[in-house]
Amino acid sequence: MDLKESIRIVENFPKEGISFKDITTLIQNGKALRYVVDLIANNLRDKNIDLIVGPEARGFIFGVPVAYALGVGFVPIRKKGKLPGETIEVNYSLEYGTDTLQMHKDVIKKGMRVAIVDDLLATGGTIKAVADLVAKAGGKVVELDFVIELESLHGRKILDGYEVNSLVKYDC
Repeated sequence: MDLKESIRIVENFPKEGISFKDITTLIQNGKALRYVVDLIANNLRDKNIDLIVGPEARGFIFGVPVAYALGVGFVPIRKKGKLPGETIEVNYSLEYGTDTLQMHKDVIKKGMRVAIVDDLLATGGTIKAVADLVAKAGGKVVELDFVIELESLHGRKILDGYEVNSLVKYDC
C-alpha cells in the first residue's frame, strides 16, 4: 500500500511556506490505518517491548492500537498540567521559548523496554524530550517509530543513538 496516497498535503498551513502532512485522511481510511498499525506492531513484535509511549495528541492515535496489537500498556505523555496525580517532567526548547512534558511518576519502572510511537518526525525536539523523560523514569528506549518523517528537517540528528523507523518520508 502506498501510504502517501492516504496522506493529504495542505499547502501554506498553518502558515505561509509550510506543506502540512495531514494524517486525518489516513486515519479515516480503515485499511490504511490498520496497515500502519500492523507495520509498526510487526516491526516491534520481537523486541521485547514492555510499554508503548506516545506524546499528545497524535502519538495517542497510533500508539494505543500498537500497544493493543502487542498486548502491552500505553503511557501518555502530556503537556504540563494535563495529568492528575504525581508526575515527572522534562523541559525542552522550541523555536521560540521552552515547553514542558510530563508523565505519571509511577508508570515506567527501572529497566522497562519502551518504544515511542508518534505520527511525525520533524526536527526531533519533542521526541528527544519524550526519550529523555523515559530515561529519567528509568526506562530504556528501544526504538522510535513514526508514520511520517520530514527528512529535510534532519530530526534524526538530534536522535543520534536511537533506533529510528519511519514509514513514509518526505523532503518537506
